[in-house]
Parts: sequence; C-alpha cells; structure tokens
Amino acid sequence: MNSSRVPAHILPVIILSQFAGTSLWFAGNAVLADLQTLYDLPPTAVGNITSAVQFGFIAGTLSFAFLVIADRFSPSRVFFVSALLGAFFNLGIYLFATGFVSLLLFRFLTGFFLAGIYPIGMKIAADWYAKDLGKALGYLVGALVLGKAFPYFLKFSSGALPWYSIIWATSAFAFFGGLFLLLTVPDGPFRTRGSRFRPAAVVEIFRFSDFRSAAFGYFGHMWELYAFWAFIPFFLRAYEGYHNTVVLNVPLWSAIIIGMGALGCILGGYWSLRVGSARVAYVMLAISGISCLFSPLLFLSSGWVFLSFLLVWGFAVVGDSPQFSTLVARTAPREYVGSALTIVNCIGFSVTIASIELLNVLAIRWENQFLYLALLIGPLFGLWAISKLVRLQPG
Repeated sequence: MNSSRVPAHILPVIILSQFAGTSLWFAGNAVLADLQTLYDLPPTAVGNITSAVQFGFIAGTLSFAFLVIADRFSPSRVFFVSALLGAFFNLGIYLFATGFVSLLLFRFLTGFFLAGIYPIGMKIAADWYAKDLGKALGYLVGALVLGKAFPYFLKFSSGALPWYSIIWATSAFAFFGGLFLLLTVPDGPFRTRGSRFRPAAVVEIFRFSDFRSAAFGYFGHMWELYAFWAFIPFFLRAYEGYHNTVVLNVPLWSAIIIGMGALGCILGGYWSLRVGSARVAYVMLAISGISCLFSPLLFLSSGWVFLSFLLVWGFAVVGDSPQFSTLVARTAPREYVGSALTIVNCIGFSVTIASIELLNVLAIRWENQFLYLALLIGPLFGLWAISKLVRLQPG
C-alpha cells in the first residue's frame, strides 16, 4: 500500500488524538495560580511542576523502550491505554492531591504516560505513511503544540467555572481522543519491528559527526523550547507589572503564543521540501536566538509590539522541532535508529529540566525582563552545531 491509498480519515484521527492526548501536558500549568492559592505553593512551583512532567516523560520513554512496548503490542492499544492512565493521573491533582509533593507525583505520572501518546502517535503515523511521512510528522508536531496550548484556552474560556473544570475537561478530552483512535485506526501496513534500544549504543552513535551535529542542534533547541513555554504566563504578568496601566488576558495570550508554534511546524514542513530540513531548522533557531537577545527591550515597547514579537517567537521556537527529528533520524546509523531517537529524546528532555529550573532560580534573583536572556545559550549552541549540516546540504 502506498500513501495515496491510505484511508482519508487516518491522518485526521491521529492528529486529533495527538492533540487531545497532549492537552494533559500543561494542564497543571494552566491552573497553577489556583493551585498556589489552594496549597500555598512556593514561588518556584511553575518550574517544579513543569519539570515533574518532563521527568515523567523521560522515565516513560526509557521504560517503553526497554520493554519494547510498541513492538509487543498494537500501537493503537498502547496509545489508548496511555491516554486512559494519563487522564486518570491528571485528574489525580484534583481528586487525590493533598499538597505540593502529591501534586508533583501526579504530574510525574501524567508525564510518564505521555510517553505512550506523543512518540507512539509518531510511530502510528510512520506505520501508515511512507512517502509523505515528513509532511505527516509536521502536522503531528503541530497537534502536539496545540495540545499544550489547549489548557490555557480552556482556562480563558471557562469564565467563572472552578479551576478543576479544566482538569476534568483535559482528562475527558484525552480519554476520548485515545478511544477514537483505538476504534478507527488499526495497525498500519508499514508496521515493522523497531530496532531495540541498546544502551551501549550511546557511545557508538555519537562517534558519527553528522549525527552529533543534528543531536547537539536539537539539544540547543530544547534548552529554549520548554522553558519558553512554561514561563510565558510569568513573562506576560511581568510585563503587566512593569506597565501599571496594561492589562493582558494571560490565559488567552499564553494559548495563542504557544499555539502559533503549530503554524510554524506545518509551514516549516512544507518549506523543508524546497530548502531542506537543516536550513529550516537553522532559520527558525536564528529567529529564536534573536528573540532571546532582544527580549529585555520588549518591556520598553507598547503592548501590541510586545505581543506581536512573542507571536513571532512562538512561531519559530518550535517550528524547527520536526526538522531536528528528521535530521537525527537521517544521520543516525541505520542499525541504531531506534536507540538514537530514544537517547536523543531523553537527553533533550533532560536539558529542558535544567533550563526550566535555571529560570526558576533567576525569576527570584533577576529583574523579570532579563529572564529569557538565559535561554540564548541554547540557540547559539544549536546554530553552531548544525552549521555544518547546512553547508553540506545540496542547493
């Protein structure tokens, strides 16, 4: 079967289910102000709660890889069970949490089962699409971005409803998204046994120069990405505090700024067909680096300049993500592709924890307008790393 004969509903269902499942990712962040009031959380809670999800995702990714879950069971069933359990543990922050430690535990467990949603959704797409996989992955990463923006949109639209309505809504959305995929998307015609995760491959794969360039570029990208997303509400409120007469709808603008990344992923995917993945990743990362550098000046600008700048930044900050995934897969030795993707994802998400916790500390010690300057190191490192791949790319 070729991609042109794939049933028309397959990709839309995968996209919708991916969007629904990943709405669990920032559900805790969207109601953080309510949780801080309820449990008297420390000022560093925004970073700690985000990092708990990241830790869970890393642990889940490694566990799924070691146990070869996606090979032993139908990926659609794995996706559904992960969506079900992720939804349950997301709901746990309302039903069972009693304080900060239990909140972190439930966010960790939610992150653990997100490892059965995001990567498994990618695998399901790969099982159905061969020729047009790059375009399909662009849409899937776009769905991931929108899923992360969705809880903020719910917070904006919920009005006077209690905070836990957002938690119930995201859990229900994730569950029904997983069920919809289970019922309508069978195993794809290109499903094959993936290469097993081999911890010993860590040293071996980093001996390949092109792979190092792609992986290091991805790490630089990840240093910035999740910290930028996690602290968007904080940055918006800091701007309000700097301008006493300015009032921003923080949940709405957080959703829009994060959601702009979906457009960046999709348009970047189409652009890569013309100029190649390395060039798209380089340009997007350069825009992010420039945004980091000039971010303190945003506080001196008008509200519309401030918001417009953040929209461009939100577009570019994740627009390179599908391209880095493509570069990592293409430059990894064929016998190590599965291990390479697992290793790079785990290191990349570990990097996000470091940058998030750094901003946690700096948010207390620095003036707020300088906070995002700390992210500049990521784009600079990433640009240096992939410059070789840009030079080697034809055209």
